[in-house]
Amino acid sequence: MDTEIFATMNNITKIFPGVIANSEIDLTIKKGEVLSLLGENGAGKTTLMKILYGMHQADKGDISVNGKKVNINSPQKAMELGIGMIHQHFTLVPVQTVAENILLTLKEPFNLKKIAKKINQVGEKYELEVDPYAIIREMPVGHQQRVEIIKAIMGKTELLIMDEPTAVLTPQETEKLFKFVQEYRSEGNSVIFITHKLNEVMEISDRVAVLRDGEKVGEVDIQEASERKLTKMMVGREFDLKVAEASKTIGDKLLNIDSISVKSNKGNEVIRDLSLNIKAGEIYGLAGVSGNGQVELAEAIIGLRKVEKGKIHLGDKDITNEAVIDSIENGIGYIPADRQKEGLVLDMTVEENMILKSTYDKDIINRGWLNKKKISEIARKKIKDYNIKTSSKDATVRSLSGGNQQKVVISRELSIGDKLLIAMQPTRGLDLGAANYVRESLIKERDEGKAILLISNELSEILELSDRIGVIYEGEILNEFNKAEADLDQIGLLMTGIRGDQVG
Repeated sequence: MDTEIFATMNNITKIFPGVIANSEIDLTIKKGEVLSLLGENGAGKTTLMKILYGMHQADKGDISVNGKKVNINSPQKAMELGIGMIHQHFTLVPVQTVAENILLTLKEPFNLKKIAKKINQVGEKYELEVDPYAIIREMPVGHQQRVEIIKAIMGKTELLIMDEPTAVLTPQETEKLFKFVQEYRSEGNSVIFITHKLNEVMEISDRVAVLRDGEKVGEVDIQEASERKLTKMMVGREFDLKVAEASKTIGDKLLNIDSISVKSNKGNEVIRDLSLNIKAGEIYGLAGVSGNGQVELAEAIIGLRKVEKGKIHLGDKDITNEAVIDSIENGIGYIPADRQKEGLVLDMTVEENMILKSTYDKDIINRGWLNKKKISEIARKKIKDYNIKTSSKDATVRSLSGGNQQKVVISRELSIGDKLLIAMQPTRGLDLGAANYVRESLIKERDEGKAILLISNELSEILELSDRIGVIYEGEILNEFNKAEADLDQIGLLMTGIRGDQVG
């Protein structure tokens, strides 16, 4: 037995109806290394890791841990073998505390005080501090991720699988996460890092394995890797991501928000006297740490949340506190941050999800009857135009990969938003090719005269796409920048509430 090998996956094959997710994949995980797993959506990365974690069972192949063949038939079995997984969509109970969530996975007596002490000790050691008694749903997303990591560590994990771990983090939070990964690895543990961000792969990895169309196409030591080489391995071709040129078609103000205030579900003011405007043919990027009012702002614009004071105009029309159906008729599209909870009905088909917000349209429904022929035409066209990988238009959205679920949402909302598009984390969880396609779509929509509000935790995305950038902190716009004058470090500081006159 090679003492440097923690686990091996041999000849792993997994077939879903109409889709070969994994085909005869071999993978070796060494002790004390970070192995990055790259591939486009539908390449089979998450499926492969769910097999290793016991959430799926392989149709063929075997797994060995510490030199012994094992049958990982459940996550519980995986955890007993020292394998933990941080999912892209967290698996925490929202109404429970941090300590209660961690207790659920530990074989220990119910002793909150003892568990809270351990949580504090682990948090202090790895700089992942959280309040053990905080309610999960009241915590920022970045802190919820810390809870998932602490949960895995306290379960005595030796291999930690991390699926898109930086998708919702600020640059500062990402830096802290990487520091944890490096320390965790230095203790002899292993990390499998699933990400689409090539700069992160180059920074954090020891080795990179690349999947394409369900097959492993190769692996490379990081010393021999480059972003161009990895891109070609992932997508089978070379292309460069370029910063979008500034808009040449900026028109009149289309969205005008004047001194609005909005309350949270708890009744406290989360947006206070906020003003901003977006012109036709312009992308306005809103940068900020999650939980500073971005969601409430978007919901206020589309009619999901009451505006306590102030006004919102779309062109000459006052849309303050109009109903959601009015926002659709007004030509406002909305890509929510959480596609699964807010953007889709997972057990409905791809076709049904594409027309969810158009059932009042006379082309779709007439005298109470659905025009199934028209609906099928719409679905087939969107599947083709957006390159949505699905076995059929009649497949459930739940059966699609996360990136293809996002494409279903985007295809629907771009059709609805013929004046204004609100895009929250539009490329979250998308592979390089899909993310590039979405960005090109946003630029195309902008150039056709739409106003776009882009809300993203990824500053690189904000800087790449936006014509103007605003930074939101605690419900206020602290500063705005034109594309040419935007500075990454300054914006990062503003996102934490530090203004220029406070530095030094």
